[in-house]
Amino acid sequence: MGRILRKKPTSLKKRKRQDEDTGTSEANAPAVGAAAGSVAVDGEAAETKPKPVLLPKKQPSPSGPATLSPPADNVFTRAVQFLREVKIELKKVTWPSRKQTMGSTLVVIVLVIIISLFLGIVDMGLSTVIRSVFR
Repeated sequence: MGRILRKKPTSLKKRKRQDEDTGTSEANAPAVGAAAGSVAVDGEAAETKPKPVLLPKKQPSPSGPATLSPPADNVFTRAVQFLREVKIELKKVTWPSRKQTMGSTLVVIVLVIIISLFLGIVDMGLSTVIRSVFR
């Protein structure tokens, strides 16, 4: 069964977006020894927001990847669950258009012909070299 993608916590997204908007980065952050809430800029005290405390990420369970439902009792219910998940995943697929499919197929056929001709010529050349060596 497929893995479930984890989303980044919204607090990190907001913080990153705020840093981009204000132009601040880790290099421009105040020194560790500076007083919380104020930073000296050219002799003037400037008020800054205290940094939010980041919580550690939640560790995955030791039993394996997270599942959407509890384990099924028999083969039939597991098969039905699998088919449901397949249906959901197939809805997410971006299918190529007929024109894209025809173009890709043509490229594959042409490359197969070119490579087969190249390998045929190399095979014939090596065969003649081997025959001439054994004569």
